[in-house]
Amino acid sequence: MNDLEVKNLIEREDKRQKESLCLIASENIVSDDVREALGSILTNKYAEGYPSKRYYAGNEVIDEVENVAIERVCKLFGSKFANVQPHSGSPANMAVYFALMEYNDKFMGLDLSHGGHLTHGSPVNFSGKLYKPVHYQVKKDGYLDYDAIEKTAKLEKPKLIQCGYTAYPRLIDFKRFREIADSVDAYLMCDVAHTAGLIAGKALPSPVEYADVVTFTTHKTLRGPRGGAIIWNNEELTKKINSAIFPGLQGGPHENTIAAKAVCFKEAMTQEFQNYSQKVIKNAHVLAEELKNKEFNLVTGGTDTHLILIDLHNKGITGKEAQTWLEQSNIICNRNTVPYDDKSPFITSGIRLGTPTLTTRGLNEQNMKEVAEFIDEVITGKGEKQIKEKVIDYSSKFPTFKFS
Repeated sequence: MNDLEVKNLIEREDKRQKESLCLIASENIVSDDVREALGSILTNKYAEGYPSKRYYAGNEVIDEVENVAIERVCKLFGSKFANVQPHSGSPANMAVYFALMEYNDKFMGLDLSHGGHLTHGSPVNFSGKLYKPVHYQVKKDGYLDYDAIEKTAKLEKPKLIQCGYTAYPRLIDFKRFREIADSVDAYLMCDVAHTAGLIAGKALPSPVEYADVVTFTTHKTLRGPRGGAIIWNNEELTKKINSAIFPGLQGGPHENTIAAKAVCFKEAMTQEFQNYSQKVIKNAHVLAEELKNKEFNLVTGGTDTHLILIDLHNKGITGKEAQTWLEQSNIICNRNTVPYDDKSPFITSGIRLGTPTLTTRGLNEQNMKEVAEFIDEVITGKGEKQIKEKVIDYSSKFPTFKFS
């Protein structure tokens, strides 16, 4: 690269990633093949529209690329239809709302502070501004209360019910949600951005047979490029969803990213990826148990997935403080609200940890015990005792690009 300023920044970020232990639940590392597709000449092409129905000439090869991505994602998740053009998860969710609801329609989603996403009805987000969200919450023990959700649905009669979350560490009863949605004649939408890879890897149950529409991101646990996708089985929804993406929300799709999505979908069909998915969850289980042994208060008492949500009230510190102290020691996580939090989203009472990146780098269950030691050393020391050099040395044993 001739641009030395940008080259230097990339090299600095490469160094930071190699020398850190990344516990951000929504991050991962892509393969060399995914990176190669992202940097390909496909980035040069404008391709507004869909395969065989483009608004520009010269898209014969591009059509094949997008069709391959569609075929692979449908095979991977067992769906009949897919749209692989969403630039990320939020546009994918927006498109589904546009397709299935009218402005000011009522829909249900989990409260942001209880583990939902901004696009599930937060008042600062389009979903809270254009529609009428009705939020459900988790119980005091952190678990979903399906009876309360059903009661709210029958009272409010929403057009759509949203499930799938960003900070909920337990399995979701998709069948029960389907029954609740049917009882009020609502669409059921599942946003599985966080768990899509674990579902594809057969480590977690799939919502595809129950949901009208499923949205997800292709990064996170799916270990692909930053992007989104939508899948569904009812042909009657096809025109509505495709029209919502284009021309409703987006212009030209990023075909280099779509090619990279196709690569990651193929990678996710392998036995290696299934093994990886199982390891992600096993690592999360071990990390959770070790932290519990060190008197960390885990929301719901543990995890069924890749993520752990920790309530820090008993440690006498805030989520913001914990995030800062850990980062000073090259342990990267994010502050996060916990259910019934008494602090603002900028401060929070908790942190969220995840195991996808460390698992990709080759860390195993024994390593999770050692990572828990690092975390405990920082938190119990109130950030005063930095262990940065120890973490850098430890992290250097695990490559950031382990597979291809």
